[in-house]
Amino acid sequence: MDPVSRTSPSNTVLASADVHNAVEQTPSSAPGRVGYFRWVICALLLFGTTKNYMDRNVLGVLNKTLQHDLGWNEIDFSNLVIAFQLAYAVGMVTTGGFIDKLGTRLGYALAMVFWSLASMGTALGSSLTSFAISRAALGFGEAAVFPASIKAVAEWFPKKERALSTGIFNAGTSIGAMLAPLVVPWFNARWGWRGAFVGIGALGFIWLIFWLLIYRAPEEHPRLSRAELAYIRSDPQAPPGKTKWLALLPLRQTWAFVAGKFLTDPVWWFYLFWIPGFLQSKHGITLTGLGPPIVVIYLISDFGSVGGGWISSALIHRGKSANVSRKVAMLICAVGVVPVIFAYRVESTWSAVFLIGLAAACHQGFSANLYTITSDMFPARAVGSVIGIGGMAGALGGLCIASVVGHVLQWTGSYKVPFLIAGSAYLLAVLVIHMIVPKMEPAKIG
Repeated sequence: MDPVSRTSPSNTVLASADVHNAVEQTPSSAPGRVGYFRWVICALLLFGTTKNYMDRNVLGVLNKTLQHDLGWNEIDFSNLVIAFQLAYAVGMVTTGGFIDKLGTRLGYALAMVFWSLASMGTALGSSLTSFAISRAALGFGEAAVFPASIKAVAEWFPKKERALSTGIFNAGTSIGAMLAPLVVPWFNARWGWRGAFVGIGALGFIWLIFWLLIYRAPEEHPRLSRAELAYIRSDPQAPPGKTKWLALLPLRQTWAFVAGKFLTDPVWWFYLFWIPGFLQSKHGITLTGLGPPIVVIYLISDFGSVGGGWISSALIHRGKSANVSRKVAMLICAVGVVPVIFAYRVESTWSAVFLIGLAAACHQGFSANLYTITSDMFPARAVGSVIGIGGMAGALGGLCIASVVGHVLQWTGSYKVPFLIAGSAYLLAVLVIHMIVPKMEPAKIG
């Protein structure tokens, strides 16, 4: 029997008076006293994001191997990235609303099944067209991960902890990218590149078991204490209901998030899909030797993901507004990215690795705060849809960078232009976001 069905209504749903009393009895300044189960949910989101990025990084790790075995060039590879990005953009339009309608638990579970099967299906590919179809299916399914994760954070965490919790689960993007160059060569050495796609894809079904066993909405969870639920719901609660996707488009709050994603997501896509190839072609690293430098890059970026979220959460705890806290954190990260423009010039492999690692860390810190502003400005019922709209913009930006990088590398062999874009995008993004929302006020949704 499902454990939720054995729990009495008094244990699963608190009346508003009970919540108020619990909040009065539990100081928000000492959240440790109310329990830690919400962080178990954060860990689930972290592992889901890790799996997501392992799937999408298999192709980048195997780039040079597949180019050699299947006769591709840089433009062919960029076309595969474009196929992924186009489907990811379409998926973002649909999966955000899909998550809002089905709910976090079921929506995320179905998405995991879909993209894991798509990842495994890539092993059947033998031509550029078949690979493009598989990558498109993967991109469409993976589009659900951030709408679902941000929605879960909005459901399970008060505003003061959302940037930190987002930074923690967002660290899975770096962990997945870090694990891929370690695990993929191992699969490739034993079962070939087809075995790598199958092995990585199948891991999703292990995560799925834990997700279905553990995840519930806070009000329905038998392991959540009344005090912790009250702490989670300590912010003023928006009325329940449905938000139409089209109702979000006229809002400046939506466009602030869209602009940030469009300008910065392409840089992350560049790191994911081209940095392994950059290290191989520029610094002569072999496929089996990719592990250490890639691990260092994404290990550094994990500190940025958590650190960027910590900065804004710490500022809020010290009395600063969410508007000031998020923007200060994003500005610090934007400045930290700038040195990456020199990565293509340095001769030392490890100097390049540390420059890219610093930039990746700052991207993650920036991203954690960018995601969090959606839950600052929108009610939980609309967060998934807003993330979907912004994610679509980021995917379209990634499509543009894929075309630029592919053609620039094919024609010149130089990484100068991509790294110049990577170093300047974040400062522009902070400026544009501030111009659109000088004060991050709650969106008025009709």
